[in-house]
Amino acid sequence: MVYLAEPEHLGDLLPNEPNYRADQLTEWLYRHPVLDASAMTNLPTSVRESIGPDLWPFHLAVDQVGDGGATRKWLFSCHDGSQIETVLMGYPSRTTLCISSQVGCAMGCTFCATGQFGFDRHLAAGEIVAQVAYANAYLASTPLPRSPERITNVVFMGMGEPLANYKHTRESIRRMIEVMGMSARSITVSTVGFVPGMRKLIEEPWPVNLAVSLHSTIPSERTRLVPINDRYPIDDVVDAAFEYYAAKGRRVSLEWTLIAGANDSDEEAIGLARIARKIHAHVNVIALNPTPLSTDRPPDRDHVRRFIATLAREGANVTLRDTRGQDIDAACGQLRLRNTRTQGKNPLSRSVSAQRTVELP
Repeated sequence: MVYLAEPEHLGDLLPNEPNYRADQLTEWLYRHPVLDASAMTNLPTSVRESIGPDLWPFHLAVDQVGDGGATRKWLFSCHDGSQIETVLMGYPSRTTLCISSQVGCAMGCTFCATGQFGFDRHLAAGEIVAQVAYANAYLASTPLPRSPERITNVVFMGMGEPLANYKHTRESIRRMIEVMGMSARSITVSTVGFVPGMRKLIEEPWPVNLAVSLHSTIPSERTRLVPINDRYPIDDVVDAAFEYYAAKGRRVSLEWTLIAGANDSDEEAIGLARIARKIHAHVNVIALNPTPLSTDRPPDRDHVRRFIATLAREGANVTLRDTRGQDIDAACGQLRLRNTRTQGKNPLSRSVSAQRTVELP
């Protein structure tokens, strides 16, 4: 697959061509991507034909549109048959792409459809960055309504824990910034609190945004919702988040999925505000997008408003995020889950053993 090769080694794929062909191919792949190699008009026909079947490391299996055309969700099938999800969201001032970094996830968060599948494998850097290239190629011919016609923001909030796949996450970020020309400040890496990866990210040269999914400030409840809290307790996560802020000068976001009866109390809001003030973080609250394999549900609107009001009263900078794409299973893992169930497979039949395949430091 072409995207699986490092940009610097694309010439190895064209051994009988002049050196400048590699630069032309880089331009087509990363800066002005196209959906079909036949559109790479300054490359010889023989090269385009050889690239054609191997252009993308996946093929589009399901394409769903919601929110009046402002949201698209894609389910991609990789060449080994595994499936990943990518969500394209258009806003008046930005076009955001939510990308996956793993097939499945080993973190086991109880309310997440991806976590309910267990873990299959890491995505290679080329499979990660190809999601961005595909979206840009798509937008060039089919822009979203009233939104920029190119990806302006990338968030690692799709399937997987990106910092548990550190090597390939890092390389994909490098390509986005150094080859595609994206700003580091337009890229957000989300983590459920994978502390070793958070500390590695501090050492990188790029001031990307860091989003930390807390979901509870009460250790026992956080362990129930986010089992990795047993390995990396919330105090260590908060310390690493503050270290990132101090080193990069980039305000960390604290992500909070609001779940009725689990983490929507005044006690939780007060504790979350305290952490946000301590590390100068911004709080993003979003009501749970329910999954079929969990009984968790979002609070009603009045309860959500009260939670937000308590955070604000306690001095937290907070934003209530809208739930995009509920009509197209846009929450992490939902489209893959529905597709699997449609095919008559049991998504839980392999989760326990699969989650043991990732070694946590």
